[in-house]
Amino acid sequence: MRKEYDFSKARKNPYTSQLKKQITIRLDEESITYFKAISEDVGVPYQSLINLYLRDCAMSQRKLNLNWK
Repeated sequence: MRKEYDFSKARKNPYTSQLKKQITIRLDEESITYFKAISEDVGVPYQSLINLYLRDCAMSQRKLNLNWK
């Protein structure tokens, strides 16, 4: 390793806008169990699966049909 590095020609990371943001979300136990079971089958972390599912919903502009009584 060098003692000093020259960052004078460094560029900003073009992918910083695509980075994930940490949030807190409350999910029911059944939903978590469902995604954890799928994650074991496919070998992908359950939080990544939840993110992929939510992203798919957002990309296809899928909306819930809720009727409050």
